[in-house]
Amino acid sequence: MATHGKNAGPSPYDTYQTSLTARYCSPQMARLFSQRSRHSQWRRLWLLLAESERELGIETITPEALEQMKQHLEVTDQDFEVAKVEEKIRRHDVMAHVHAFGAVAPAAAGIIHYGATSCFVTDNAELILMRDAMDLLLPRLAKVVSNLCKLAMEWKGTPTLAYTHLQPAQLITVGKRAAQWAQDLVFDLESIEHVRNGLLLRGAQGTTGTQASFLEIFGGDGAKCDQLNVLLCKKTDFPACYDVSTQTYTRKVDLLVANAICGLGATAQKIAGDIRHLASWQEAEEPFEVNQIGSSAMAFKRNPMRSERVSSLARELLSKQATTANTLAAQWMERSLDDSAVRRMDLPEMLLLADAIIGSLDNITDGMVIYPKVIASRVREQLPFMCTENIIMKLCAKGISRQEAHEQIRVLSHQAAGVVKLEGKPNDLIDRIKATEFFQPIWADIDDMLRPELYIGRSVEIVERYCGPGGVAEKKIQPYRAIFEKSVTTELNV
Repeated sequence: MATHGKNAGPSPYDTYQTSLTARYCSPQMARLFSQRSRHSQWRRLWLLLAESERELGIETITPEALEQMKQHLEVTDQDFEVAKVEEKIRRHDVMAHVHAFGAVAPAAAGIIHYGATSCFVTDNAELILMRDAMDLLLPRLAKVVSNLCKLAMEWKGTPTLAYTHLQPAQLITVGKRAAQWAQDLVFDLESIEHVRNGLLLRGAQGTTGTQASFLEIFGGDGAKCDQLNVLLCKKTDFPACYDVSTQTYTRKVDLLVANAICGLGATAQKIAGDIRHLASWQEAEEPFEVNQIGSSAMAFKRNPMRSERVSSLARELLSKQATTANTLAAQWMERSLDDSAVRRMDLPEMLLLADAIIGSLDNITDGMVIYPKVIASRVREQLPFMCTENIIMKLCAKGISRQEAHEQIRVLSHQAAGVVKLEGKPNDLIDRIKATEFFQPIWADIDDMLRPELYIGRSVEIVERYCGPGGVAEKKIQPYRAIFEKSVTTELNV
């Protein structure tokens, strides 16, 4: 095995590391889902449980025990080693950490986990981590929406080809396309807000959700069982506990979170795909650094690698929704442990992926480059086709059959398209219309009809109404503005 040098220990490069934390996600999100963060959260939950039980009259929990627990809330490297040895013996991760906590807080060793089941720490910690992760995601997502709104307003009046079936269609503006992206992300923002604000605590519910163990502790006093959960919710900043639990909180909650988070993946893949097409047509580009290399062989290339990365990460994120649904579906009765291993991977990775995607989108949208002359050139190539609908309407206004006008235009359009595609010549549709007697009633109007701004409809208004000052998007992201305006654009390390 390779080492750093003489007498050095094993190198971290000798074992598998997830690319999510090594390459893509933010340090804050990586730290939140670290083992130290998770297991220190377990200790905090054990402390809150013990504090609350003492407040409700359990005098065997002493002030000394609580103080020792408070002094050792962060799991140290040595604590992890103790827990590792214990877990190998006991084959139970929670009890291993109970023993490791008791070793550094001996006055509390006998009361740690009093009345609780493993899911008291595992599930409550998971809910706290998911909530805190979404609190990290939401301001960053709002910043991406803000970036797109600025882009939309800057280019709100610049005509560009729309594409339906990925074929040229009636003109929109560069800004309107950015507004379309922004709106989809606002929907994601709302979905994530909804599930984040709907998260509740599992609380102290006992082994099968009946609170039987706590009822025993409190001498049959059900009111104290309720008070215990009120205290836990207050200490963890949750509004309430779920009304019904089994051994776990229902895995439907994970699915509701996954639906919202993975929905962001679908949006991101759509936006990244659009940007990749625009880059191929040389209408727009993501940021490209001075010393960046697009291809190891073709030195001229400027590949949209950031958008391609978003597409790749989004594809993986989308897969998490199906796995989370299957985990819910596979739970037997009050709980089966086949949820454990997959959730250890999927729940953190789902939120790490979302974080990486949002960071990449922030980087892309804050530095996107638009090429208006290329866009204008491509519009000119297709403009004769774009104005045909208006030609039909003008003919109808003069009493000519709409169906007959449509057929005449169809025939001439296909002839002109053949000239472009088969002969490589310019689009001559307008010349054909001017040479066809059927169109004589509107010949005088045709030249004035070849202005792109005539065919963007209400694009400018739509952009202003959605992305402009006081617009829909601005109102949606306003709660996060004070946070994201202090932040800097996400810097991609690789």
